[in-house]
Amino acid sequence: MTRSTRKLVALAIGSSLLASCASMAPQYTRPEAATAPAFDAEYGPDGTVVASQLSYREWFGDPRLQDLIASALENNRDLLAATARVEQARARYRIEGSRRLPALVADGSAVRTRQPLSTNPALDTGDVEGAPDSVTFNRFDVGVGVTSFELDFWGRIASLSEAARAEYLATAAAQRAFYLSLIADTANTYFEIVETEEQIALAQATAESRREGLRIARLRLENGVTSALPYRQAETLLTQAEQQLASERLSLAQLRNQLAVLVGGTIPETLPEGVSLAEQGDERRLAAGLPSDLLLVRPDIIAAEEQLRAARANIGAARAAFFPTISLTGSAGLSSNSLDGLFSSDGLGWSFGPSISLPIFDWGAREADLDLAQALEVEQVANYDRTVQNAFREVSDALAGRRYLAEQLATLEASVEAQQQIARIARLRYREGVADYLEVLDAERNLFSAQQQLLAVQRAWLQNRATLFVALGGGSGREIVPSRSN
Repeated sequence: MTRSTRKLVALAIGSSLLASCASMAPQYTRPEAATAPAFDAEYGPDGTVVASQLSYREWFGDPRLQDLIASALENNRDLLAATARVEQARARYRIEGSRRLPALVADGSAVRTRQPLSTNPALDTGDVEGAPDSVTFNRFDVGVGVTSFELDFWGRIASLSEAARAEYLATAAAQRAFYLSLIADTANTYFEIVETEEQIALAQATAESRREGLRIARLRLENGVTSALPYRQAETLLTQAEQQLASERLSLAQLRNQLAVLVGGTIPETLPEGVSLAEQGDERRLAAGLPSDLLLVRPDIIAAEEQLRAARANIGAARAAFFPTISLTGSAGLSSNSLDGLFSSDGLGWSFGPSISLPIFDWGAREADLDLAQALEVEQVANYDRTVQNAFREVSDALAGRRYLAEQLATLEASVEAQQQIARIARLRYREGVADYLEVLDAERNLFSAQQQLLAVQRAWLQNRATLFVALGGGSGREIVPSRSN
């Protein structure tokens, strides 16, 4: 590269760095969160485990659930689409960033030309005998040039690049938010499946017990010990259990189909043994921290904030459009009519020059662009506030659930134990002839209902535990969050 070429490149790069110092975007300040300074102490937000420092494998102890979540994170189609959107946003950011520096192009050519002398009066020999009627010559060129490059004195290109960067970071955070929601959805669906399987086992055991009760009632009826009423009542108990069994089996089939979609289409065939609802939880309690902590760990809040940054950067680009656009073009190269003399200094040529474009009248298009950018910023501020408030509500709801579902669980466990004793006593009283079968019927129904409610609340408590984990930013997700900042 010749000295003139080096000067041209250095001048273009220096101009770009100088021009990129200005910006007309509003100075970014994070909006003040419209939330309470602390979570309600009544819900017991105290704890020792920080959710954002845990992976899902550290929080969910069921090995079957761990494998299902891993399969979902690997194969879920929506997550694959979210990952592709991150790559798209990264590429757009790189494209915008490349416009802040001049693009250098190198070219070369070799042309052999034959030109009839008759087309050039200065060379035409007329009717001279023996004179050639054409001339043939060569031309060789090699050079380097700077394409039309905008000097970013007003920060328009820089603002567009910053907007693209914020969009990329927002997309990456949105991907992580979906990653966490996929963990929660998979866990919640799995807990519903475990509950339904246990409901089926309960209904089967209840139906088997009631078949035996129906057999005894038939024998008593045939021997004239009782009337037909107790027999029909025992028959009603059995049909209720069988109806519940069919309903739970339908729910189980639907839940398994739902889980198959979450894990990417097919539930893995080889899965470790799972554990029951009663064995799922542990004694660890998550620390809720302060509402302001959510601003740093919740990916949906981070995404909303980056969208706000992008909106404010676009305001800077819209403002800069009101000012002149100054561009540079330049080239330097060597030309010769022979290949041997191509790189001699005699063939050096260069050109360099700026151009300016000053907007005068565009029927209000630039004003409309600025109004649009400012309106979008107002929308993103509202979206950010709403996202923060929604995150605060989710954590508060989950903290309330942690307390009150635990209270319900303790109450139902005591209720099931009491109903088991009532049912046992009612059956003894009926066998001794002290009470009619209606007392047994009520006791059996109440026991079955209490056992169903206990399973349902156990499942709800586990789902709330998963929801609180995700609401507090739990789940590392580092293996899928893009690490390149470009």
